[in-house]
Amino acid sequence: MSLQERDQKHLWHPLTQHKLHPKHLAIKSAKGALLFDEDGKSYIDGIASWYTCMYGHCHPYIIQKVTEQLGKLDQVVFSGFTHEPAVEMSEKLMKILPQNQQKIFFSDNGSTSVDVAIKMSLQYHFNQGEKRAKIIALEDAFHGDTFGAMSVSGLSVYNGPFEDFLLTIDRIDVPTKENFETVKAQFISFLKTGEVAAFIFEPLVQGAAAMKMYDAKLLDELIAIAKDYNVLAIADEVMTGFGKTGKYFASDYLENKPDILCLSKSLTGGVVPMALTTCTHKVYDAFYADEIGKGFFHGHTYSANPLGCTAISAGIDLLVSEEMQANIKRIELSHQGFNEKIKAHPKVKTTRQIGVIFALELAVEMDRYGNLRDELFAYFMKNGVCLRPLGNTIYILPPFVISDAELQKIYEVIENWL
Repeated sequence: MSLQERDQKHLWHPLTQHKLHPKHLAIKSAKGALLFDEDGKSYIDGIASWYTCMYGHCHPYIIQKVTEQLGKLDQVVFSGFTHEPAVEMSEKLMKILPQNQQKIFFSDNGSTSVDVAIKMSLQYHFNQGEKRAKIIALEDAFHGDTFGAMSVSGLSVYNGPFEDFLLTIDRIDVPTKENFETVKAQFISFLKTGEVAAFIFEPLVQGAAAMKMYDAKLLDELIAIAKDYNVLAIADEVMTGFGKTGKYFASDYLENKPDILCLSKSLTGGVVPMALTTCTHKVYDAFYADEIGKGFFHGHTYSANPLGCTAISAGIDLLVSEEMQANIKRIELSHQGFNEKIKAHPKVKTTRQIGVIFALELAVEMDRYGNLRDELFAYFMKNGVCLRPLGNTIYILPPFVISDAELQKIYEVIENWL
């Protein structure tokens, strides 16, 4: 019996209607930018397995470091204890984070990093004698699937059954040059109520909203206004962080730095699940008190897992290396070349790019999880390329180690489908 057949007996997959999609391709191994199925066929991983394996699958340096750590310390509770991998990781991370970030809180995945940020922002005001119960979020945002993260997300396909149970959110449109004055006026009207604790956003790129991109200058101005009202700015860098936008973090494009950052996905190079919520000393100081109740009583069993911390440290070593930075520039230039070739195609509505992220919007209407989208996904896989279209948007977000030949194959398969 094949792995695919055995899978169907017990496993429930994410984002899947199993009656419509009962079969799931069994991947036996992966290396660099390639996935290999149980029949030995290879696929170019054009989305770095949901933006996690940015240094390539099974990178030997990360594997070596994690393997060495496994023989020293596998796990220890992080409440009342600490260890070298966590301390070393914190020192390395601080060198590349926006300079106002000073404290690191651990959790397990992107959604929980956002939940931590939301709780942190609500309690930040509560500890100072203010009750602020609202969060401002962007339309079409996606921040995760746990309840806090769902609350600040705006994609109803995910949230429909749960909308009556979510936090109170004020939403504004994604700012553009055309709508900015209207958006700014609405933003200020929400802030003036004194009820807003935080403003959360995916900086520059809304991933699940089909890689929708917007101007750093407009976001900068909104953050500055939020700070005038003592409203914390939360940057969800779960997708954008660690080099994907051409800088270490999308927040590096901003003059007004966020108070809180959410990090996961490529944080550990895809090796183990882990997340971080980082914050300024100003945020941390609101919890630093003689009263126990003012502490931040949130904890995950695997907080600061030594193997995860080791993977983060190894990933940072790779990210800052000359080789990886050159790879990022190489992919960026390659995408630009493909864009020049494809943007005038009659079936292409628009294109957009930042760093290694390239998105192409088709001039056809397509449901997010409809038949045409499924046909497109199947076509790519049949031709040895793993891409997951978001509605009528095809996007490429490859591992930094992808070869020029592998990139060209991705472009050719897209062009052939068009």
